[in-house]
Amino acid sequence: MATHVDILNLIAARQARRPARAYPALAALFRRLAASPGLHEALLAEDRIWDAWMHHPHAAAARALHLATGDIAAKRYDIAETRLSALVRSAPDFAEAWHKRATLYYLLGRDEECLHDIHRTLELEPRHFAAILHFVEILHATPRVRAGADVRFACFAALSLHPHLQRARELFRSS
Repeated sequence: MATHVDILNLIAARQARRPARAYPALAALFRRLAASPGLHEALLAEDRIWDAWMHHPHAAAARALHLATGDIAAKRYDIAETRLSALVRSAPDFAEAWHKRATLYYLLGRDEECLHDIHRTLELEPRHFAAILHFVEILHATPRVRAGADVRFACFAALSLHPHLQRARELFRSS
């Protein structure tokens, strides 16, 4: 099982690591996101990043992810978990499938499983600001860590990737 330290180490090494799958346009989108002077421009870049993350070269994998995302939105959590578990088995290099399952586990309060999937997401996609933010939320809710340097470090990492993450700013200030 992934520990807080394991995930912090992945976050710390994010700049030296490459994503598992090549997304040719993502480097430019992340530069655009980091340099966005305003929220509107940042959201446009963010949307394009999400589009790239949701894409998979196998249409069936992309469709399964799309369906699971809809299941989560409709609170059909058992169906979403079944779809996502099958998807991560069939496409273990699909970072966004791991992230969506982490999101599901986060919503269900299943923190250990969420941390495992966040770890895998960040192994595959070191720039995944949403996975880092979910990690921060879990750290922040942990009484012994809440005001710690780990929360601030992870918030700073998320903000270095996406400077317009308001929730990361709030958590940074409150830690």
